[in-house]
Amino acid sequence: MGMFSFIKEAGEKLFGRGEAKAAQEAAAAKPTPENIEALSKAAGDAIATYINSMNLNVQALEIGFDAASATVTVSGVAPDQATKEKVLLCCGNVATVAAVNDLMTVSSPEPESQWHVVVSGDNLSKISKHFYGTPNKYPQIFEANQPMLTHPDKIYPGQVLRIPPDA
Repeated sequence: MGMFSFIKEAGEKLFGRGEAKAAQEAAAAKPTPENIEALSKAAGDAIATYINSMNLNVQALEIGFDAASATVTVSGVAPDQATKEKVLLCCGNVATVAAVNDLMTVSSPEPESQWHVVVSGDNLSKISKHFYGTPNKYPQIFEANQPMLTHPDKIYPGQVLRIPPDA
């Protein structure tokens, strides 16, 4: 549990469509408390929908977004550490999110993963060499970040990846 920082300008563009887009435009045009509240709710709903689309099974999942601080607060009970970390990444790797307040618990505690912020020139082999001493363990990093990653070559600067303990 705790607060995790993310790069606000990097990530999935979840707020550019539907209710989230309308709320974002209204808040930008006229930043009233009501418009900011509507933006916060629409953004929280969009992030929850994104997490559900990843088929991450979390009991009592609750997502809140505070537009003023660009912070997501997430709570619920994950079955394992990997699922919890994937939910945190789904919340944080969203454009306009600067931080994630983690209030989640885990049914079966396990060692935590490390985090890596992708920089220009990174690839999974290079990251694998840095963390594991060999570039040949890049599939382990790829698998640890699925279903958010769809291909080992589709990472981008600013994205945060989970690096599981070496197996």
